[in-house]
Amino acid sequence: MPTTRQLGLFSMLGLWAILTLTGMLYSVWLGYSGRAYAATLTAFAFLFLIMLLFAARGVETSLATRFGAGAGHLLGAALFLVYLIYALGTDSFTVGRAATAAALVFIPLSVAASAERKPAGTWQDFCIIAGIWVAVKPFPNRWGFSMSHWLWPFPGGRLAYVMTILLCVNVTLAAFVLLRRIDGIGYSIGWSRRWSFFIGASFLALALIAIPLGIGMHFIQFEPQWWEWKSLPLTALGILFFTAWPEEFLFRGLLQNLLSRVSKSEITGWWTASVAFGFSHITNLGFPNWRYVVLATIAGIFYGWTWRRTGSIFASALVHAAVDTTWHFLFRTL
Repeated sequence: MPTTRQLGLFSMLGLWAILTLTGMLYSVWLGYSGRAYAATLTAFAFLFLIMLLFAARGVETSLATRFGAGAGHLLGAALFLVYLIYALGTDSFTVGRAATAAALVFIPLSVAASAERKPAGTWQDFCIIAGIWVAVKPFPNRWGFSMSHWLWPFPGGRLAYVMTILLCVNVTLAAFVLLRRIDGIGYSIGWSRRWSFFIGASFLALALIAIPLGIGMHFIQFEPQWWEWKSLPLTALGILFFTAWPEEFLFRGLLQNLLSRVSKSEITGWWTASVAFGFSHITNLGFPNWRYVVLATIAGIFYGWTWRRTGSIFASALVHAAVDTTWHFLFRTL
């Protein structure tokens, strides 16, 4: 496998500072200020920092060496404290919300701790993955209830999805990286000389298949959004870090990784995870959305291939983000 140049701690801190400052300036430009804004920014900055720091070279090893298995529980306690800061700062604290946040954090960690000394691929591992996905993306209900919007009501629920994603990524890191010590995830940000070929080939091959198929299935229509192109940089970064990266972590770094070990076959793990990825989109834009399932399964095959060839979720996330960004700006979903 090609040698990867992974970002170090200080480079990652610099990346975090630049991205967080950009988001802060944009939100101030939109008119946000006050105590509620400060509490929200604090929670976002911390959760985003942890998500990026674990992708820096040597960070997870340093944490495990210094704190041992307790590092996962310490991170869990910090995550719950951060949620309390948000809830109290935005005047949205209730016992129900606090209890739900505690359950989201500590139940997965307790399940992971129960399998701490077991080999990768136990039933506990798959239960945590399923639970995390349901927490992020529950099935439709007749009441129109959204746990994400209920937990993160400020500002007007506009950050609900992003904050839930960040919290769940942090919990998953604590469970699988610190407690379970699962290797081979590829949770890193870096680059390798040969990645350009794998990323480019995966994106182009997927486009050649998915675009004609999507148009033929009356799922998408070519309709460029030229007036939105000025937002391309921020939109692409948002898709990369808050959609592509978390999904690649869950479905490639964890699910495909674990299924390959359990089945003792990389091909079986790859294709099974791709189908699961497709079905995870069945609730998108109406339930059941079988056209979305088909196209997402095909996309999952190419994302999984990129992950297998590079060993990094960053590489597969770049393909994923390129696909979603192209879809957003050039096509309209029917």
